[in-house]
Amino acid sequence: MPKRSKSSSKAFPRHRRVAQQIQRALSDLIRREIRDPRLGMLTLTEVRVSSDLSYATVYYSVLNANREEAHEVLIAAADILRGPLGRALGLRHAPELRFVADELIESGAHLSALISKAVNDDVARHVDEPEADEADEAGDTDDDEQDDSEESDRR
Repeated sequence: MPKRSKSSSKAFPRHRRVAQQIQRALSDLIRREIRDPRLGMLTLTEVRVSSDLSYATVYYSVLNANREEAHEVLIAAADILRGPLGRALGLRHAPELRFVADELIESGAHLSALISKAVNDDVARHVDEPEADEADEAGDTDDDEQDDSEESDRR
């Protein structure tokens, strides 16, 4: 039997592999088992599992729903989901599920909106300047033509 390379297991430890499996399995379980309209469109963005696999922190985002209500639904369903999750993954002891709202997507959307607003404000503030820029560019081309004519005179 060939020996396993220790470097591959150290580079990607078991708790990270289990976290990925939990994310996939839990996503399916929530979609099938929890039919609560307060969840809206739920996305599991990340799962972090403790090194001893006893706790799993599940980060989620919701669309078309109140975040607080969705959080209440998920907390109430955590114990219900734990058994089927353990069976789906083949784990003797399924990790305790802790749900946390992922604010990264919302903060990214907020930053994107701020950047768009700043760009639009900047464009609105410099509406009159393109004419001045065109005049400068026209002046620059005249200088270039003068430089070219001076070079041809030198030859």
